[in-house]
Amino acid sequence: MHPQTSSSSIVHTGLAWHNPFHQLGSAFYTPLAPQPLGTPYWVGRSEAVADMLGIGCQQMQSNDLLQALAGNRSISGTQPLASVYSGHQFGQWAGQLGDGRAILLGEVKGLEVQLKGSGLTPYSRMGDGRAVLRSSIREFLCSEAMHGLGIPTTRALCVVGSDDTVWRETPETTAVVTRVAPSFVRFGHFEHFAARNQSEALKTLADYVIGRYYPDCLNGDMFNSQVYANFLQRVVERTAIMVAHWQSVGFCHGVMNTDNMSILGLTMDYGPFQFLDAYDPGHICNHTDRQGRYAFDQQPDIAHWNLYALAQALIPLIGEQSLALQALDTFKPLFTAKFEQLMSHKLGLPDAPAALIDDLLTLLAKNRVDYTIFWRRLNAAQGSANTEPVRDLFLDRDGFDAWMLRYSELATHISQGVDANLMHNSNPKFVLRNYLGEEAITAARNKDFSGVSKLLVLLGTPFDEHPGSETYAGFPPDWANQIEISCSS
Repeated sequence: MHPQTSSSSIVHTGLAWHNPFHQLGSAFYTPLAPQPLGTPYWVGRSEAVADMLGIGCQQMQSNDLLQALAGNRSISGTQPLASVYSGHQFGQWAGQLGDGRAILLGEVKGLEVQLKGSGLTPYSRMGDGRAVLRSSIREFLCSEAMHGLGIPTTRALCVVGSDDTVWRETPETTAVVTRVAPSFVRFGHFEHFAARNQSEALKTLADYVIGRYYPDCLNGDMFNSQVYANFLQRVVERTAIMVAHWQSVGFCHGVMNTDNMSILGLTMDYGPFQFLDAYDPGHICNHTDRQGRYAFDQQPDIAHWNLYALAQALIPLIGEQSLALQALDTFKPLFTAKFEQLMSHKLGLPDAPAALIDDLLTLLAKNRVDYTIFWRRLNAAQGSANTEPVRDLFLDRDGFDAWMLRYSELATHISQGVDANLMHNSNPKFVLRNYLGEEAITAARNKDFSGVSKLLVLLGTPFDEHPGSETYAGFPPDWANQIEISCSS
């Protein structure tokens, strides 16, 4: 699709690139170079991810790397490609999808590096292959924020901006975000080959993923039905853990299509996401989701539904439906156990009763209490007789008092009481609220990237106090309620 680049336009990063996904064969992708981006500039860079890849500070600031990650120069050792997959979108079979605006460059130190927003591919459908500045900043910041929270996620190396424009609801400037993960393989990759009855390709993909990422599923060197059932079981486990983390921290993904589900149980494809402000179990963060399929409280059930879709795709390899069902049936108890553990830790307890957790969540919802601030204030109240800052969050003071009494009595009956350190490290002070992202995006449109840099620091260590940054941990302004996030990016 693009002419070969000359040797003078090749960037030598000094990194040892590998291309194992490329070795799967042409059925899995289209070889494709990213499209150039006009007059690129740095918007945000993660030193932590650069360190993971072995990119030094000086190189991370270089024009050579800037041009390469904008798609303007090729990188020596890479074999760029766009992969094909299919999937269910909003519960309906969507058929063939694929990397419609992403190019996989290759792998460094066991991590795949992908450019998102890098132009048209054969899988772009009606899209233009580009990503806009606002969505790229949101993905960059949230990827690193989730990592800071200890939640399984893809990572982001940087955002490169440009004054090139594309049309969404209005004209917007473009950007490319460089994403990093052990693998970007999705449930939809398996659905693609199963739907086409391409059993050999399905087996090739499964064997590749198992051999590289789930070797404990193997029985010696033999691939058989039990190995593939074991593989499904591991994906169920990782997905349950991931979603339990989402629910415990108040994270709404917004578009849990099967093509947005990582085979490694990583949070990926940050689009219309949101961290809850007021606790509202039925909150719908995606303005496009008019039926509420991906509402906050539906996320565990949707993850389970998506796993059924994956299991259906793997049936040709598993063989016996009963083996697949055994794996799927473990999702709910696994999710519940992990969620209750995480919520217990937020309370500073090793094992809080489910009723205490459930009643608290009901109380938070009834009073529309700010979720992040409640937990941080409850943490601060430990060791103090003054619970008024927490109590003030509730209109139903009697209800809070009754719950707090139960919590306090339980803590006194536990030999070690409330573990303040456990509680502190389970309740972040800073999360990427929509309005914080919006303020950073507004400034970035005027070439002021200080807000992006500031949030990257706070969200990278969200449990720390960060003196002088209290405004980033306060209540959202009234105008935050008017922010609408959709799938358009």
